[in-house]
Amino acid sequence: MAPTTAQTDLNDLLEIDAADVGKDDAASLLLRLAAVLGDANTAYHTNDAPEIDDATYDRLKRLNAAIEAAYPDQKLANSPSDQVGAAVADKFGKITHAVPMLSLGNAFSDDDVVDFEKSVRKFLNLDQTTPLAFTAEPKIDGLSLSLRYEDGVLKQAATRGDGAVGENVLANALTITDVPHRISGAPAVLEVRGEVYMSHADFAALNARQVEKDEKTFANPRNAAAGSLRQLDSKITAARPLKFFAYAWGELSEPLADTQSGAIARLKALGFSTNPLTRTCDTAADMIAHYEQIGHDRADLGYDIDGVVYKVDDLELQRRLGFRSTTPRWAIAHKFPAELAWTTLDAIDIQVGRTGALSPVARLTPVTVGGVVVSNATLHNEDYIAGLGGDGEAIREGGDLRVGDLVQIYRAGDVIPKIKDVDLTKRPDDAVPYVFPEVCPECGSAAVREAGDAVRRCTGGLICPAQAVEKLKHFVSRGAFDIDGLGAKQIEMFYHDDALPIKEPADIFTLRARNDAALAKLENRDGFGKTSVKNLLDAIDDKREIPLSKLLFSLGIRHVGDSGAQLLANHYGSWDALAQAVDRAVIGEGTAWDDLLGIDGVGAVMATSFLEAFHNDAERASIDRLIAELRVQDAVVRDTSGSPVAGKTVVFSGTLEKMTRAEAKARAEALGAKVSGSVSAKTDILIAGPGAGSKATKAASLGVETLDEDGWLALIGDA
Repeated sequence: MAPTTAQTDLNDLLEIDAADVGKDDAASLLLRLAAVLGDANTAYHTNDAPEIDDATYDRLKRLNAAIEAAYPDQKLANSPSDQVGAAVADKFGKITHAVPMLSLGNAFSDDDVVDFEKSVRKFLNLDQTTPLAFTAEPKIDGLSLSLRYEDGVLKQAATRGDGAVGENVLANALTITDVPHRISGAPAVLEVRGEVYMSHADFAALNARQVEKDEKTFANPRNAAAGSLRQLDSKITAARPLKFFAYAWGELSEPLADTQSGAIARLKALGFSTNPLTRTCDTAADMIAHYEQIGHDRADLGYDIDGVVYKVDDLELQRRLGFRSTTPRWAIAHKFPAELAWTTLDAIDIQVGRTGALSPVARLTPVTVGGVVVSNATLHNEDYIAGLGGDGEAIREGGDLRVGDLVQIYRAGDVIPKIKDVDLTKRPDDAVPYVFPEVCPECGSAAVREAGDAVRRCTGGLICPAQAVEKLKHFVSRGAFDIDGLGAKQIEMFYHDDALPIKEPADIFTLRARNDAALAKLENRDGFGKTSVKNLLDAIDDKREIPLSKLLFSLGIRHVGDSGAQLLANHYGSWDALAQAVDRAVIGEGTAWDDLLGIDGVGAVMATSFLEAFHNDAERASIDRLIAELRVQDAVVRDTSGSPVAGKTVVFSGTLEKMTRAEAKARAEALGAKVSGSVSAKTDILIAGPGAGSKATKAASLGVETLDEDGWLALIGDA
C-alpha cells in the first residue's frame, strides 16, 4: 500500500535534524509541525484513537521546540508548545476548570532529571547543601479526570479537554468503583484529580467480549479506558472495568496538607485509591533509582505506565516556583523509552513458514510497548535463544532464554517486537534450557540445519501442511495475485475444506468449475453469501492474466523476492523463454547457468534456489498446473540506455517540493536507477531537499555528488 501524503510528510519531518534547519526553512517547518501535532492531539484527546505513538509525538514536539529556540521570531501564535490537550467533543457538555489542568514538561534522560533539580534550586536560590525533597510516582497511561466535591458530595466530573475546558462525564464517573460518591472530613470544596485506567486483565477480558459480539476491539488499555469513560450511555461505561488513581487536586477551600506526600496521604484517608509506589526522594540520584526500579517492575504492575513523575514535595515551594505557560516548574515527567518494556516469557512456540523455516516465537505476558499491546515477539533462530549472535559471538552477555524468564521487549514503529535482554537474577529455579526441535512440529519430517545457515528447515516440502498454507497465503498476498475476498483467513478455511479444497495455487482457479452443490454449500458459510461467492469467483477470474514478474514473486521461491522476480522477468521476457532456459540449466555449470548468473543482481544463492524449485518434480508439476489456468503477460522492459542515471544508486533525503517521495522513487527506478534509503560509499547521487540533515553530512564526508531537487530534475530532464 502506498504511503498517504500525511505519512510521507510525517516521515520527512522525522528525518530532520534541528541543527540543520536554516532561518529560511524555519517558518514552513513550524507550520507543518503545527498541523501534524494538532492532528495528533485531536486523535489522542478528542477521538481516543491515537494515530502516532508517544515516542514519535515527543520527537516532533522536541523538534518544534528546538526550531522555536533557534528562531524565536518565527514561533507561531498557536504554537504546539503552548497547547494542552485538544478541544472537547461536541457530544458532551462543557465544564470550565476553576484551576487549569496543565500538562507536564518531559525528561528523556538521567541528565534531564539532574537539570530539573538544578533548575528548581536555581529558581529558589538554594545551594546543594539545603535539603530539598521530591515525590516520585508512576505516570499512569490513562485519561485525566477531575472530580469536584462540594460539602462531601460529588457534583462534577470533567476530562482535561484543552486544559481550560473539559467534558462533563459525571454520569459515567459515578459508575467507577474507585470514585467515591460521598466523602466525609474533606474541605467544603475539593477537586480531586487523577487518572482513569484499565488493568491488563480487564482489558484482555473486554477485548474477548468484543470479539464474541463481533464488535471492534481496542488497541490498548488507554484507548479502552478513554473510550469507555466518554460514552454517551453511562450503562456502557458501567459495564466496563474502569479504575481510578488520585494524585493531585484543583480548587480547594482549604489546604489538604503542607506537602505533596502529605496531601496524597490525606486523599487516601478520604477513601481515594492512590498509587502505592509513590516515594519521597532527596536527590536526583534517588529519583533516577526509583525510576529504574519502577521500569524494571513495570511488567508486574498489571496496568500501563509510561514514566515516572517527580514533584517538589513542599507545597509552599511549589507555590513559589509557579508555572510556565503550559507546565509547572515544580514537576516533570521522566518518560520511559516508548519501545521498551519488561514482561515474562510464558512459552516458546515454533511456526513453520512457506520455505520450511522453523521460526521460534515468544509468547509473552501481554505488555504495552509504544502504544501497542504486545503478547508475541520473534526469537529469530535457535542460536538467538541460546545467547549467540549471527557471528557466533555472545549476545545478552551469553544469557540464554528460558520459559519463565523476565525479558525486555523493544519495538520501533511497526517493526515486529523483539527481545532485547533477560534478567538472570529473576530466573525461576525450575527454568530449564530450551531444546530446539529437530523434527517439524507440523508434519514430523526431519528439520535440518545446513552448514552456514542460521535457520533449521523442515524437509517435508509440499507434504507439510504449514508450508503449503503459508505458500498459499503468500500467493494471494497484496504484492502477488492480490485476489479480492481471498486473504489469509479464507485460505485457511479452504485448505481444510473437504468439499472445496485449495491445496495448491491451481486449485484457486478451478473453484468455479467445481460441482454446484459444493459452491451452494459455500454460500451458507459464515462470511459468504450468494453475492460474495459470485464476487469471489469473478475476482479470481480477473486475476487469470498476470505479469510475469508478479507470477514469479507469487510462487514464494526462497531468495526470490519482488526485485529478484522483476530482474528474472526482465531478462527472460516471457514465460516460455524462462521455462525453456530453466529446463536447460544445470546448477553450477553450463551456458544456461552462466546466463542466469550474468543477470545483474542475481547471485549464486538466488539462482540455485530458483532452479531447485523448478527442478523439483512435484513443485514443477504444481507450477505447470497453475500456468495452464493463466495468461502470463510478457515483461515490458524500458530501454534505459540513454538514461543519465541508469545503473546509479541514488538516495532522496529531506523535503521534496515538486513531487512526492514515492513519485520520485518510481521515476528514478523507471530510468534504471537503484533507490536506496541510506547513504554509503556505494551511493552515486544524493538528492537533498530542505531538512536533509545527517544524510547530507555523510554524503559530503564520502564525496558523494549532492543535488537539490531542481538539479535532479535538470539531470533527468525528459528522460
